[in-house]
Amino acid sequence: MIEINARTIWEKLNKGDIVIVESQSAEDTAALGALLGQAASPGQIYTLTGDLGVGKTVFTQGFAEGLHVEGPVNSPTFTILQIYEEGRLPFYHFDVYRIGDVEEMEEIGYEDCFYGEGVCLIEWANIIAEILPEDIVQVTIEKNLEKGFDYRIITLRHGRQG
Repeated sequence: MIEINARTIWEKLNKGDIVIVESQSAEDTAALGALLGQAASPGQIYTLTGDLGVGKTVFTQGFAEGLHVEGPVNSPTFTILQIYEEGRLPFYHFDVYRIGDVEEMEEIGYEDCFYGEGVCLIEWANIIAEILPEDIVQVTIEKNLEKGFDYRIITLRHGRQG
């Protein structure tokens, strides 16, 4: 069970600290996503990185739940962007894994999402790092099979790194 609250996370992130959360299950990963979704504010951008099958979609589904998005939330791998407007805030879910060139993001109209009144979550954001604003929250999910099949380390950082 996740034993941290959104206020503690934001206090640490705003001080420049890195927050590391251990997830023992998919439910823990979704719960952390929901916690961050509940605390999300207009204009925030979350980047989400991790290998295939690490739990990015599970985290995102929790995040959407925290925003009170109803209905199925799946990774927009082929559409690149899925917009959910029925929640507490507009939710712009990007999966840029198949982006060939950053110019494709302009065709999608990413600036309206990045600088609008909603919240963005971008999977595989490292692919479009050059267009990301400085003020982002980076979420990295990693497996450690030595600690169990469902064990994950989730690292949160405020601001762009490297």
